[in-house]
Amino acid sequence: MNSSKKTDEFYEKLKSQLYDTALWPSEYLYKFIVLSKGTGIKDIESLFDNLGAVIRTTPSKNGKYTSVSINVKLKNPEQVIEKYKEVAEQVEGVISL
Repeated sequence: MNSSKKTDEFYEKLKSQLYDTALWPSEYLYKFIVLSKGTGIKDIESLFDNLGAVIRTTPSKNGKYTSVSINVKLKNPEQVIEKYKEVAEQVEGVISL
């Protein structure tokens, strides 16, 4: 199975779970891991500008990576998935949790 099909299936399952577990609009917590050096943190922050997001960063023990947690109120699961896709496309080397 190609990775695009796996990705599409993942997002469809996530959308279904989000509809089943929350009333929308709702708060959603994103978690990403990026290299501490480079523009990853700023790139992620810029994608959530003007959404009223609360963003926290936590460096790893050795400082090589940084965890970026974003709490934001969104309209629906489609908007949640749209943001995941934007981050994946625009932030090099990001890991979504």
